[in-house]
Amino acid sequence: MANSDNTKKVKIGVFGGARGSVMVHQLLNHPDAELVAVCDKYEPLLENCQRAAQEAGTQIDVYTSFDEFIKHDMDAVVLANYAHEHAIYAVKCLEAGKHVMSEVLPAETPAQLVKLIETVERTGLIYSYAENYCYMKAPFEMWKRYRAGDIGEIQYAEGEYIHDCTSIWPDITYGERDHWRNRLFANFYCTHSCGPLITISGLRAVKVVGFETNLNIEEKQLRVGIPERAGIEMITLENGAIVKSIHGGLKMEPGSVNYQVYGTKGMMQSRRYGSAEFNIYREGNKVCQGTWDNYDPSNDIGSSIAVRSQGHGGSDFYTTHCFIEKILGRPDGDWCIDVYTAANMGLCGIMAWRSVLAGNAPMDIPDFRNLPDRDKFRFDNACCTKEVAGDQLLPKTSHGDVYIPDETFENVRKQWLREPNPISDLF
Repeated sequence: MANSDNTKKVKIGVFGGARGSVMVHQLLNHPDAELVAVCDKYEPLLENCQRAAQEAGTQIDVYTSFDEFIKHDMDAVVLANYAHEHAIYAVKCLEAGKHVMSEVLPAETPAQLVKLIETVERTGLIYSYAENYCYMKAPFEMWKRYRAGDIGEIQYAEGEYIHDCTSIWPDITYGERDHWRNRLFANFYCTHSCGPLITISGLRAVKVVGFETNLNIEEKQLRVGIPERAGIEMITLENGAIVKSIHGGLKMEPGSVNYQVYGTKGMMQSRRYGSAEFNIYREGNKVCQGTWDNYDPSNDIGSSIAVRSQGHGGSDFYTTHCFIEKILGRPDGDWCIDVYTAANMGLCGIMAWRSVLAGNAPMDIPDFRNLPDRDKFRFDNACCTKEVAGDQLLPKTSHGDVYIPDETFENVRKQWLREPNPISDLF
């Protein structure tokens, strides 16, 4: 439950010093937060976090062991560890009496989501999902304008997150063949594209059809260990509206982050190909006649401290700020994404992959607010991680495995360590 003492700083620890370095910056610069500890298995990252704390005039404790970290005196934990393990560690944090802000994705399997939700309910602690793309300028403005009824009821929407990570693959996979990014299925990383549309509409996704594009198996892709492709979800919302979600490493530079929402009274869209940051069309009293507003939104939420923010166009500030405000029982905390919405977003990808493997058959998305749906999936750990799935292991592509020799991953690791290697001319 929220803290009723509005004068107390919230003591927060960060688990994961790579992605978590952005949250470290946010916490060191937030007047109502106190960064107290950081945990990571890679000590150079801990050294960076300690240096940042010292420059901010404070000291933090660092840990390489999560079991020791979670014993630290703190109110809350930011989870910025590996994306397929967030639910596992969220449960551990909640069981230890800590509020949780979880990076994307919320969970790898339905069973993990059931356990996460029931732990949140039982402990009464705060869980906030840090889907930062919901808080980027345009989608955050859409969220507010839709709440105000400016375009009526949603009928159709599109979300696009195109990001070719080939050039940074060594820095985010370290040459590990079994790194989660090398094992993820096409629809897994879906909430950057569908998540903002779910928050904007405020509606639950109830059905999905999934697609996987053909593989990019060009030599320069295979040299870093990734036959790249995109995932697509065609989602039905509870009011019958249709959402198209696409994400993955298609070839476009710079990458594309774009959202469009069509309603019964107009439409909204984010910047695309030279347009303004935010664009809204509203039909007037006569059919097929309306007006456009095109502008760069300004945000009044936490505005006095948001100027210090960095990361993903400033959107990382809002995930952290709203989490702190939620703990303190303040109005800005109402913009947090709760565990039920997080689960719904994540299930769009999980069930879409099952749709792909079933020949693009429609799949119902369970509602884990309801006990019967939870019971149906309580032991469902089907995924692409053999340690989690056991005999429920799923393939990571519908196109069959592509052979990648061990030498490839050895060379990627050398690139991460910045040693001379055969792929250095690629980056």
